[in-house]
Amino acid sequence: MWPMYLYVNLVLDYNFSIKCGGPQISSFGIVYDRDNETLGPATYYVTDTMRWAVSNVGYFAESDNPQYESSTSSLITNTSDIRLFQTSRISASSLRYYGLGLENGNYTVILQFSETAFQGSMRWNTLGTRLFDIYIQGNLVLKDFNIQKEAGGITFRAVKKGFKAKVSENYLEIHLFWAGKGTCCIPSRGTYGPSISAISVTPENWMSSSPVQDAAMSKRTGMLDAVAFT
Repeated sequence: MWPMYLYVNLVLDYNFSIKCGGPQISSFGIVYDRDNETLGPATYYVTDTMRWAVSNVGYFAESDNPQYESSTSSLITNTSDIRLFQTSRISASSLRYYGLGLENGNYTVILQFSETAFQGSMRWNTLGTRLFDIYIQGNLVLKDFNIQKEAGGITFRAVKKGFKAKVSENYLEIHLFWAGKGTCCIPSRGTYGPSISAISVTPENWMSSSPVQDAAMSKRTGMLDAVAFT
């Protein structure tokens, strides 16, 4: 449980966005805060603004050099901004993000993913399976979520999932949890557990010109940049 003072902010916020595992970026008018602090097997980090926090629990015991961020320079398809998917925050067990000091009300939560651990197709190192569960506000919203399967069996392909959530005590919890399912050692030891590339949380029915611009660019380039709501 987080200390109660973390829930309180003098000025209530109504949105936040995070570039998981990477530096701050601006994408179509949305600023994604950096999330590249070094986390260990039992660590948490709170931003200076106290708008959000991240907690990691779990140790990649099978790995000689456990890392809790991943990155790729490869091309990511199905998106108009590959920077959102070139880094990810990963965990061996439990990864939690907290939105702090939020105004109470209904929110839209957008989670973005790309499977980059399995290289290419029709090769042995694509045979791994990453499965994890996703909870929002303590409610199970996706069980045995498989990024690659959601992307049509394709790696290095962006996946966006949208959810509705209610904030009643000024904080929002997003929990990604590995329940011991899937493979653990393909293409290398310690390849399992939650992985997420970006998070965006906005009030329900909140609109800006940025999503419209993003959708327009997707149409021009022939890329699907829609959000799949669950």
